[in-house]
Amino acid sequence: MNVTIDEKPHSAPTLTGSLQNFFLNPQARAVGLVFTTESLLLGGWVAHIPYVKDKLHLTDAGLGMVLFAMPAGLLLMNPLTGWIIARLGVARACFLSALLLCISTLLPINAPNIALMAVGLFFVGLSAALLNVAMNTSAADVERANNIQIMSSCHGMWSLGGMVGSLLAGILISLHVSPSIHMLGMTVILLLLTFALRPVLAAIPAQPPTESSAAFVRPNMLLLMMILIGLAVAMGEGAALDWSAVYLHESAGASSQIAALGFGCFSLAMTLGRFMGDALIPRFGARLILSVGSLVAGAGLLLAIAVPIPAVVLTGFALLGAGCSLGAPILYAASLRVPGIPAATGLATFATFSFIGFLAGPPVIGFVAEAYGLNYGLGLVVVLLLICAGISRKINL
Repeated sequence: MNVTIDEKPHSAPTLTGSLQNFFLNPQARAVGLVFTTESLLLGGWVAHIPYVKDKLHLTDAGLGMVLFAMPAGLLLMNPLTGWIIARLGVARACFLSALLLCISTLLPINAPNIALMAVGLFFVGLSAALLNVAMNTSAADVERANNIQIMSSCHGMWSLGGMVGSLLAGILISLHVSPSIHMLGMTVILLLLTFALRPVLAAIPAQPPTESSAAFVRPNMLLLMMILIGLAVAMGEGAALDWSAVYLHESAGASSQIAALGFGCFSLAMTLGRFMGDALIPRFGARLILSVGSLVAGAGLLLAIAVPIPAVVLTGFALLGAGCSLGAPILYAASLRVPGIPAATGLATFATFSFIGFLAGPPVIGFVAEAYGLNYGLGLVVVLLLICAGISRKINL
């Protein structure tokens, strides 16, 4: 039996038209830049984790424990975001959470001890969780007010920001620029950008919050099916982030330089897919794209497992990125339209559960790899993606 979301109809623009809808609309550009702000900061921080590890003399296990402070903040804040946004308003929540993220990102990079690093990462998690829901809600408000689709392009800006942030960090590291100076300079620039975007964000016609808005809601069948698909897609992203380089180096025999390209191929394919998404989703439908995307992602990862040759593995991770690229834009947008559930609450609930896949996926892969080998750990993700291809056919988004 199919489960359906009533969707406001959109015309199917060309690729050029969809990009024009995004880049020529000041409100759409502003929201997209907020997405980029978050990923630039997080991409820069991730690139400097080895520096912090050495500075604080952390073991691998110790680093893992401290890094869990950020997802702990995310998981704590996610159930509260709907309640906070209903009281602050979307624009104010977006602005304040962006400010908090800019400031809190400076804490872990400059922490003189493990405790302050954990506190800083906890606040990074809190602010990122609120910003995540607020900026997705803002994107939906722009779509509603202008009868256009920009959600996928906004997520494309997030992917692009992450790539640029990591690349910039790599260049500055090679030039021996202090990570503290790098993050301070980027934070100042992004703070100025955030203040510049504030009046544009405030002018976005927001959907009035309802009195029934709750901090969290028990998922109904439709939302539960969306969460299951989101878990699989998030596990695919986590597999590429944490295990692509390891698999290329240890299983495919690639050099360290080639192994580093695994996540780059994944990210590039995901970024391109997301910028095409606003044209593809109305034309082919969310259900078909989710189903085919899951199949492409699963097939790409299966190809990487079956043929452990570096060039083939890189192709496989690119296919994984292309297949996963439109999962988040489709599901985040759909979680705002679940019948009977307030928009921000539906989004917060979806984000809370689906994020578990991103957090738990890499460790689960590691546990399976420890017992049976990395091929089987990645194979688990393949199975989940193929299952979700079937689930996707049962819902109309």
